[in-house]
Amino acid sequence: MQDNRPDRGDQVPDVSGGLAHLRRFTPARIGLGRAGSGQSTTATLNFLADHARARDAVHIPLDFAPLEAGLQSQGWSVVRVRTAAKDRSEYLRRPDLGRRLSQEGRALLQGQATDGDVVMIAADGLSSSAVAGNLAPLAARLRVLLLARRLTLGPFVLVEQGRVAIGDEIGELLNARLAIVLIGERPGLSAADSLGAYATWRPRIGTMDSHRNCISNIRPAGLPIEDAARQIDALASRALSHAMTGVALNELSPGKIVQDTTHASS
Repeated sequence: MQDNRPDRGDQVPDVSGGLAHLRRFTPARIGLGRAGSGQSTTATLNFLADHARARDAVHIPLDFAPLEAGLQSQGWSVVRVRTAAKDRSEYLRRPDLGRRLSQEGRALLQGQATDGDVVMIAADGLSSSAVAGNLAPLAARLRVLLLARRLTLGPFVLVEQGRVAIGDEIGELLNARLAIVLIGERPGLSAADSLGAYATWRPRIGTMDSHRNCISNIRPAGLPIEDAARQIDALASRALSHAMTGVALNELSPGKIVQDTTHASS
């Protein structure tokens, strides 16, 4: 029987020009071209380099000393603690330990309750490069904005081997109304330096992720520091005004510019 159907191959559109245009607006891997049946050498080398940067972001330890000094120079009172994860390997294998303070860390924070409006917390999370590159300028801008609202600020707590939920225990110990955790997010192959900001009203151990809000992708090639600081400041203002965070606050927030979250850094 004769097949009178048109050749499907003749109907495949040429999209190379459109993809080249889109590549100007995104770091996503589109329109890479090919060499024979595989990728070009350039695309392969770029992939390997990005993969190496992502692995380094996860595994290279964060140097907290210059961060502490920088925050103190901005006027913050700084406290450094560790979680129950004894090293990076255990931290990656046991996420639960990254959500609990070490005995020494808990003892250090006990008795330091300031009953403040906001406690700021920074943890290395899953990207040391995100914290190293973005924390200091973001903290400086946030301090100006939060103090302009006449909010009382607790100590800035730096956490080694921390997950998002470590802010619950810290916030509870310090009796803070609002905890804001700045943490390195899981790196992707186009973004190894992304910082996330997680806000929790009346943090307590066992708080569900649906009771948090997140502003993510804070980095030079993503959400710029100035814009991120304004969004975090606005989020803090809404949280304190409505005495809530999470899904419930999103439903009250025009435009819903913040996200409820289940990010892997938790």
